[in-house]
Amino acid sequence: MSAVMDYFRSCWGARSRAGRRGKKGSDSAGRQDGLLWYKDAGQMATGEFSMAVVQANNLLEDQSQLESGSLSMADPGPQGTFVGVYDGHGGPETSRFINDNMFHHLKRFATEHKCMSADVIRKAFQATEDGFLSVVTREWARKPQIAAVGSCCLVGVICAGNLYIANAGDSRAVLGRIVKATGEVVAMQLSAEHNVCYEEVRQELQSSHPDDPQIVVLKHNVWRVKGLIQISRSIGDVYLKKPEYNRTPLHSKFRLRETFKKPILTSEPAIAVHQIQPNDQFVIFASDGLWEHLSNQDAVDLVQSSPRNGIARRLVKAAMQEAAKKREMRYSDLKKIERGVRRHFHDDITVVVVFLDANAVSKPGWSKTPSVSVRGGGMSVPANSLAPFSAPTMLGSRY
Repeated sequence: MSAVMDYFRSCWGARSRAGRRGKKGSDSAGRQDGLLWYKDAGQMATGEFSMAVVQANNLLEDQSQLESGSLSMADPGPQGTFVGVYDGHGGPETSRFINDNMFHHLKRFATEHKCMSADVIRKAFQATEDGFLSVVTREWARKPQIAAVGSCCLVGVICAGNLYIANAGDSRAVLGRIVKATGEVVAMQLSAEHNVCYEEVRQELQSSHPDDPQIVVLKHNVWRVKGLIQISRSIGDVYLKKPEYNRTPLHSKFRLRETFKKPILTSEPAIAVHQIQPNDQFVIFASDGLWEHLSNQDAVDLVQSSPRNGIARRLVKAAMQEAAKKREMRYSDLKKIERGVRRHFHDDITVVVVFLDANAVSKPGWSKTPSVSVRGGGMSVPANSLAPFSAPTMLGSRY
């Protein structure tokens, strides 16, 4: 009974805190409208931004943040903007942990290296992964299901004229770029995805596990790693990285019949460095809940044709309208469906749109600008605020 009460407190407590914050007259921390949280507009060191999150799961598994200002602990140090979109699966614990730790690690390594680089970001991913493994080790005896919780992790860093995109999983960053000859804005995907629905991802797994013919399995017409999960890279999912956590008392649906010697999944991000050009207009960072319903170009077209204020919210609405259309129902009726049940119609959706100010992003060393720190959902949840596990009655998109 106490576990049940804890579950309802974690569900309703988080929502009521968000609701109280959303009722304030100021938009500084964002606003809440039912299951939708949004911050229509904000100013950062490199331009303007807009954020929105809609909850579908019983507990919000998407987490996100935008940090702008100093990117290190040194003074002076690199200045810029950090964007993180963390799409959790199996529960919210990993995405919450990343939200509380990734940016801190990035600043620590940027301080050590005295610059921003792909290596700094890679080390921040590894430190976050190691940190969550420590949580699993600590919680395993009391709560073994935490070994089966994980998160996709998409990070963008704008610093000294460069846009760094690091991704593990299937969230996506898409650039909107103007073609000067025509005035048209074209979509340019900046992130590499790690979902085994793509043949090249299946081939990568098969090449790294040549002795395992069942490394990727077609199950219920969907490709899955070991028949369990669709992504090949993530933070967490320790049950597919450390064999000592793939055993009893872990829930039987996650246990493999045979042990493994080599980690099946990896937290290694794919990192791209893009030199920002004058015709680069904006970047859309979003969890796969958006991209399940909108193409890259559809999303870019909507941003280009709409006012900046509230654009993230409009993207979320467009995805929900498509989800409603697929189920032959009205958008207004979809909005009335409560969290948990809503997951049958669409996933949690997180969108962060960052507009690029060409003059600001190209400066190698900016003077100090006011710091900006915003978290999607408008609330900060401690990393050790763990949700009790219950076997899902409806499997999420990752499983």
